[in-house]
Amino acid sequence: MSGQGWIQIGLYFIVLFALIKPLGAYMARVYQGERNFLTPVISPVEKLIYLLAGINAEEEMDWKRYAKVLLVFNFLGFLAVYGLQRFQAHLPLNPAGMSAVSPDSSFNTAMSFITNTNWQGYSGESTMSYLTQMLGLTVQNFLSAATGMAALVALIRGFARHSTKNIGNFWTDMVKTTLYILIPLSLVFSIVLVSQGVVQTFSKPKTATLVQTTKDDKGNTVTEQVIPVGPVASQIAIKQLGTNGGGFFNANSAHPFENPTPLTDFLEMLAILLIPGGLCYTFGVMVGDKRQGWAILAAMTIILVMFLAVTEWAEHQNNPMVARGAAEAGQTVAGLSSAAGLPAGNMEGKEVRFGITNSALWATATTATSNGSVNSMHDSFMPLGGLAPLLLIHLGEVVFGGVGSGLYGMLVFVIIAVFVAGLMVGRTPEYLGKKVEALEMKMASLVILIPVFIILVGTAIAVVTPAGIAGASNPGPHGYSEILYAFSSFGGNNGSAFAGINADTPFYNTAGGIIMYFGRYFIAIPILAIAGNLAGKKKVPVSAGTLPTHTPLFIGWLISVILIVAALSFFPALALGPIVEHLMM
Repeated sequence: MSGQGWIQIGLYFIVLFALIKPLGAYMARVYQGERNFLTPVISPVEKLIYLLAGINAEEEMDWKRYAKVLLVFNFLGFLAVYGLQRFQAHLPLNPAGMSAVSPDSSFNTAMSFITNTNWQGYSGESTMSYLTQMLGLTVQNFLSAATGMAALVALIRGFARHSTKNIGNFWTDMVKTTLYILIPLSLVFSIVLVSQGVVQTFSKPKTATLVQTTKDDKGNTVTEQVIPVGPVASQIAIKQLGTNGGGFFNANSAHPFENPTPLTDFLEMLAILLIPGGLCYTFGVMVGDKRQGWAILAAMTIILVMFLAVTEWAEHQNNPMVARGAAEAGQTVAGLSSAAGLPAGNMEGKEVRFGITNSALWATATTATSNGSVNSMHDSFMPLGGLAPLLLIHLGEVVFGGVGSGLYGMLVFVIIAVFVAGLMVGRTPEYLGKKVEALEMKMASLVILIPVFIILVGTAIAVVTPAGIAGASNPGPHGYSEILYAFSSFGGNNGSAFAGINADTPFYNTAGGIIMYFGRYFIAIPILAIAGNLAGKKKVPVSAGTLPTHTPLFIGWLISVILIVAALSFFPALALGPIVEHLMM
C-alpha cells in the first residue's frame, strides 16, 4: 500500500476520534435530560409531540412494558412500509409511474427497514416511488436507528441505577434520539452532500441522448438513456449516520449520485462509525466511569484495525489467476495495470474514483457496524479480503456495531468476559458494581447463540434446496460464500451482500425477512431483560478483589473472548467458503 493510502487511513481515524468525545458528551446530556445548545429550539417541538401523542414524559417503564411498546411500535412501522409499497402506484410523488411492489419483496423490504438491516433485494431507482423512498424507507432509517439507541440507553440505565424496576420511557427515548441527535446531524450532513453534487430533487427522471447508439438485449437500437434522480441526499445522510445502509440506487454508495467525490466518500465513511463511537463515551458518562467507555472503545478499535489490515493486505495483492492469464499473454500484472492507468492489486469491482485503500476501509467499516452500504462489490474481493468483512458480521457486529445495537452487543460480551474471569479466580463476577448472576448469563447466552443458529440453519437450508442454490451466480466455494454472506447479513442485521447473489426471489425474500426479525428483536428483548434485572440490584462496593474492567489486561481478555466465540461458532462454515477458495487460488 502506498504512503498516500496510509495517510488516508490515519486521517480517517484522527478525525473520527476527535469527534467521539464531544458527540458522546452531547448525547449523554440529551439522555440525562440536561439542557444543551439545541434545547431552546427543540424543546417546544418535543413538548408539542408529547401533548399531541398523549405521552407522559415523566412516566417510567419496567423492562417488560418497555419491550412491549418497542415491539408494537416497530410492528406498526412494518405495516406502514409494507402498505406504501403495495399501493404506491395509486399514491402521489410517483413521477416515474412505479407499479406496486410484489408481496414477497414488500415483506422483505418492510422487515429489512424496521430492523435496521436495510437489505435490498430490489433496484431502488426502478422499483420505489419518491413517496415510498421518503415516507417509508427514510422515515424508518430514523426510527429503526432510534429504536436501537433507545434499547441501549435502557441497558445503560440498568447499570447506572439500583433498587428499581424502571429503565426509562421508550417514547421519550425515541423522541429525544430523533429530535436532538439524528435529525440535526442528518440535516447538516445532507446539506454538505448536496454541496458536493448528491442529488436532491422531486423532478422526474431525466433523458439524455447517447453520443453513440447501441442495441438492447432484444436487438433494438437505443439512442437515449433514462437517468433516475430523486430526493437522494436526505436518505443518504441518515442511511450512514443511522448505520442503515439502504441506498436510493441499486449501486448504493458506488453510484456517483450518492457518493460523487472523494470528500463525500470520506465523510460517509466517517458517518458510519461516528455515532457508535460516540455512544461508548456516552456510556462512560452515564455510568459514572468514563474509563469504562474508553476501554470498550479501545477493544472495538483494536479489532477493527486487525480486520482492516487483513482486508487491505488481501486487496492490494494481485489476483494469481490474473497473473497466470497475463503470463500466458506474455504480459505482467504490473504492466497491464500501468497500461490501464491503475494501481497494482485487485481492482475488480472497485470504483477508480476511490481505489483499493478506501474500498477496503469502507468494506471493513460497513461490516464492523450494521451499516451494510458499499462503495465497491464485496463479491469481487479476494477470498481473504471477503473473509474479513464476513467474519466481522459473525462477531455479532459489536466492533462499533449498529447505533445502539453494537454497544449493547459488546456489553453482553463484557458480561461474559467478566463471568468467565470470575470463575477463574473463584469470585462472584461483577461489573460496574452489579453482580453477574444466572439471569444475566442466560440472557447473554441467548444473545450470542440466536444469531449463530439462524445464520447457520438458514445457510444449511439454502444450500440443499433448489430455490436457495439458484440464487448463487457462481459454482463451488464462492457460490457457497455468497449464500453464507446473505444469511449472515440477514441474521446480523447488516444488509450488505456478495453482489453475485440474486436474492429477489420468494425464497430469499421470505426466509430473509423472517431471519431479520429474529436477528433484531430476539436480541433486543434479552437485552432489555438484562437491563431490568440489573436496575433492581443493589450496588456492590468496590473491594480489593474486584476485577478492574478498564485496564489493558481486561481489554485483551475481552478481545480474546469475542474472537474465540466467533471462531468456535463459524470457523467450519468459513472453511467451506472463503478459506478453501483462497487455497484453491
